[in-house]
Amino acid sequence: QVQLVESGGGLVQPGGSLRLSCVASGFTFSSHYMGWYRQAPGKQRELVADITSGGSTNYADFVKGRFTISRDNAKNTVYLQMNSLKPEDTAVYYCNVPIGAMDYWGKGTLVTVSS
Repeated sequence: QVQLVESGGGLVQPGGSLRLSCVASGFTFSSHYMGWYRQAPGKQRELVADITSGGSTNYADFVKGRFTISRDNAKNTVYLQMNSLKPEDTAVYYCNVPIGAMDYWGKGTLVTVSS
C-alpha cells in the first residue's frame, strides 16, 4: 500500500533553516508528481511546492526564493529545503501524492518557527 513518511520538522528560530524529507513506498515513485502542503492552526491546508516526475517545480508565492523542492528517485524521497524561515511558516507539513482518483497523505511533520 502507499505510504508516505515525513521527517525533519522541529523548532527553529526566525531566519533559520530546516530540510524536510518524505520517504515514499508502495508505488512507482519516479513516475509520480509529488507535493508538499502545510496546515497552520485554524487554517486550511495549502500547497507549498510540488515537483513533477520530470523534475519541474512549482512554488506558492509565499515561499518563492526561500524554499526548494527536490527529489531523489533512487531513494524514493522528496525533500523540502526551507531557508529564511518566518514565524508564519509554522505549520504541520504534509507530503502528498495523487494516484488515480485518490490523494495519499503522510501524517505530517511539525515545523515551529519561534524565538
